[in-house]
Order: sequence, then structure tokens, then C-alpha cells
Amino acid sequence: MIGIEALTGILLVCIIAAFALGAPVGLALGGIAMGIGYITWGDALFNVIPTTLESTHFSFILLAIPLYIYMGQLLTRSGIGDAMFNASQMLIGRIRGSLAISVIVVCSMIGAMVGIIGAGIMTSGSIALRPMLERGYDKRLALGVIMAGGGLGILIPPSIPMIMFASSTQNSVGRMFIGALVPALITIVLLIAYVVISCKLNPKRAPLDAVPDVLPTAKEKLLTARDGLLSLLLIVAVLGSIIMGIATPTESGAIGVVGAIVLAILFKRFKPRMVQKAGMQAALLVSVALWIIVGASVFSNFHLLMGVQNMVAGFTQDLGLPPIVIIMLFQLIMLLLGFIIDEFIIVLICAPIFTPIAVALGYDPIWFGILMILNIEIAVQTPPYGFALFYLKGIAPPDVTMLDIYKSILPFVLLKLCVLITVMMFPELVTWLPDLLMD
Repeated sequence: MIGIEALTGILLVCIIAAFALGAPVGLALGGIAMGIGYITWGDALFNVIPTTLESTHFSFILLAIPLYIYMGQLLTRSGIGDAMFNASQMLIGRIRGSLAISVIVVCSMIGAMVGIIGAGIMTSGSIALRPMLERGYDKRLALGVIMAGGGLGILIPPSIPMIMFASSTQNSVGRMFIGALVPALITIVLLIAYVVISCKLNPKRAPLDAVPDVLPTAKEKLLTARDGLLSLLLIVAVLGSIIMGIATPTESGAIGVVGAIVLAILFKRFKPRMVQKAGMQAALLVSVALWIIVGASVFSNFHLLMGVQNMVAGFTQDLGLPPIVIIMLFQLIMLLLGFIIDEFIIVLICAPIFTPIAVALGYDPIWFGILMILNIEIAVQTPPYGFALFYLKGIAPPDVTMLDIYKSILPFVLLKLCVLITVMMFPELVTWLPDLLMD
């Protein structure tokens, strides 16, 4: 019988080799678990598969994922990004760095609608990157704000990784969503403050926009404000229905889909072709996500049944370290994992193992979950192999190199690291609002 320590080492080596060979993530994780499980357990291993499928594909919580992804696809094709961007620009006015600030604001709003990193980066990058470069913005600032703002997609509810965390650890999605609001607000304020201060210290980073030859009329301003307000109302409808107890997170996803269709009609972008394309793209993304969920869940369940949780708990006890240091070790492990795998897999692998240990140490599971999300947001954007870095490279002009992207993200990663440390030191930043609104 292979010991759990040796088994863990074998699993990690096999995973790294599979990823290096370019194997599909879900099939690699599930296949490795089944192969090694069959060698160690024999036919008994196949009992894990039906129970895993039942707990994943038949989970009411996970039904929210396709709804939020479909809502995001509808929104990105309905002109919502342009509407939010124009309203944000009008609200901020003619100040140095206004375009960069608008990117952060718009990414925050997009993140509040779609719940994944890629959507914010791709949408804001396609809308704002070229205009910022054409207006003389410093390349690093332009790239950095798009990357940093796009990462907010998993920190601002409704976050898909938060749903996965709640599902895999049997915690409340609503409490997760509400607990993330204060850390998300702190992050947004810090990002905007950095843009304002850095542009003030070095005006060459963001030249002032020229006064347009033809100023917008009062009617045009009113229409811009209306479109931005309607976009904001959709966020309020999705999150407000959860906070007020009107709808579950899954039901609020359905509300968001209906709201996205209504906005498309109001913006005169609603066409059967648009709905079809949004549906096809959402189906593709959901299929990929569900394969990853199944593969990672089979892997996690096999590893848990082999006793990895007891191994980790025993290891932490043997170290004799204070509980907060154990939490910091978990953060370091997840940060390193973010260099090679995306946010979904980190949550599905680490949440079932680390969360019960954190709870046994006396910590709130919602607080630990938000720490995990903050950590993953940093990890997938950290050079050299942060997963999200390549989203931006895919839409950047040809003269933008990976080195440019690496340099652009470093100050923003440090800011987000400050938020992670602050939330770790002051758990009330996460727990206060859910306790106030839901208990």
C-alpha cells in the first residue's frame, strides 16, 4: 500500500507532466486520479465516480454558473461595456488618468455581472487599450490597469470561484458574496488612488485629454447617464435580490439573464443572431467549466479519501506553528499553484483540503474563502506564468511584449497583496457585513 505522502508526490508529478504536455485540464486531473486510484484501490475506485457526478452536476448551487456565464455573454454583446465606459468617462470628467480610472470602474461593473477574470480583461482591453495608447498613456499603466481591473471579476459577486468554493465546502454562497464586498471596495479604491497619485507625480504617464471641438449636448449626456444607470440597476437587481433574501444566488442568475435581455432591447442591440451567438459561446464555456469541475472533483475526492486532509493537519500540528502562520502557509501554496493552473482548479483542489483545517484552527470559513479568492486573484496575474497574463497578450497590439505585461502588473500585484494581508489581519472586514445582513 502506497503511503499518502508518496501518493501525493506521485499525483503532483503526474499533474505537472500532464499540463506540460498540454493535456486538457479536466481529463488530466480525472484520468490521473482514476489511473493511480485503480492501481492502489482496484475496482473500488469506481465507486468514487458516480458519487462525484451526483454531487457536482446535480448541485443546485452550481446551476448558477451557466446562468451567470450566459448573462455575461449577453452583456458583452449588447453594448453594455460601451455604455458603462461612456458613463464612467462623463462622470469622472477631464482629469489626468481619467481613461485609466474608467477602465477600473468598468472592470468592477463587468466583474459584478460575469464573475470570471477573462471577461473583464477581454472586454476592457478591446474597448480601452488602443484608445489609451493612442492618447499617449504610458504603456505599462495602460496594460496594468486592464489586467488589475479584469482580475476583479472573481472578487466582486457574483463570482464563479466563490460559487465553487461554497459548493465544495458546503458554505453559504450568499455570505460569500456579501463578505467579499468590503475587500472588493478596498481594492478598487487602492487601484484608483494609485492611478491618480502616480499620474500626479509623473504627468507623462497620462496626458490630459484634449477639449473636444464639439461638446456633447444635454440630451446626449442624459442618454449616456441613462445607459450607465440601467447597467448599474442590473447589478443592484442581481446582488440586491440575494442580500434582501428575495432570491437564491441561482435564482438571481436567472434574474440577471432576463435583465441582460431587457438591456439589449433598450440599447437596440437585441437580435436573434446575438442571442444565438451568446448561447453558443456560453454553452462552450460551461462545457469546459463542467469538465474541469468533474475532473478536479474526482481528483480531490480520491485524494481526500486517501487521507490527505489528515496528512496536512498532522503536518501542521507537527510544525508547532501558530494558527495564523498555518494560514499563511496555505496562502503560499495557493500562490505557487496559481503560476501553473487557473482559478477554478485551485479552488476545487484546495478548498476541500484547507478549509476544514482552517475551521479546526478556529477561523471562519467565509473569511478563509475570501482569503483564497484574494490569493488566487493575485496568483493568476503574477509573472512569469500567471494564467491571466496571457488573456491580455491575446488582445494587445503586436508591439506589446510579454515583458511589457510583466512589468505593468507588478505595482498592482503589490497593492492587491496589501489587501490580502489587511484582510488576513482584520477578519472583521469580511465577517462584519454578512453577520449584519444575514444573521
